[in-house]
Amino acid sequence: MPSALITGATAGIGAAFARRLAADGFSLVLVARDEERLSAAAESLRLRYGVEAEVLAADLATDEGLERVEARLRQGVDLLVNNAGFGHPGSFLDVPVPDELRMLKVHCEAVLRLTMAALPGMRKRNRGAVINVASVAAFLNRGTYSASKAWVVNYSESMAAELVGTRVRVMALCPGFVRTEFHERASMDTSGIPGFLWLSADDVVNESMRDLALGKRVSVPDLRYKVIVGVSRLVPRGLAAGVSRRLGRR
Repeated sequence: MPSALITGATAGIGAAFARRLAADGFSLVLVARDEERLSAAAESLRLRYGVEAEVLAADLATDEGLERVEARLRQGVDLLVNNAGFGHPGSFLDVPVPDELRMLKVHCEAVLRLTMAALPGMRKRNRGAVINVASVAAFLNRGTYSASKAWVVNYSESMAAELVGTRVRVMALCPGFVRTEFHERASMDTSGIPGFLWLSADDVVNESMRDLALGKRVSVPDLRYKVIVGVSRLVPRGLAAGVSRRLGRR
């Protein structure tokens, strides 16, 4: 039975990955901060899909939490999904620097450390995959969040290039606006986001798994967002940043 470790596994895209991979017969290692919520999610998956679901409570904004997950990854998994992440409301100039550093810890350092903990075993077995959840924001200019997600895309593409010739894959997943708890937890006003731009977490996961099977290094689910990303690379960066700022958060 193949195994998968998913960070940020109790809600949104992480929970959708857990459901999809459980349905595909993966045994799961679920990682998040809330142990009670993790245990409830794991039990639900066991009952519905008949798979093993291990619980690993860890705060990836701390070295202790990262070390716990690194140790588990070194035991071996077939798929790592680095999904944990969060956003800040308002202008990035209004966000305290310690909060911005915490974001970089989760979005960048955690992705690097967990990927590097998983890859040696995958290379030795010559099989496995890493999906690093970034965002369409990686292709726009919107403060520390988009900058951190741009790093995730660049890092994932770099790792994928290093692994050419092996059966180990690394892919960045770049969804647009997804109906999850993400914006509510960050106290973001989403009333300015047009309804047609919202995606479902299950659709995002299903398309990302297809793209992984096709060997893509970057997955942008849904034609609407493929067009947005394509256009963003053609228009002046200042204009793209202004549109992003108006659509995104207030």
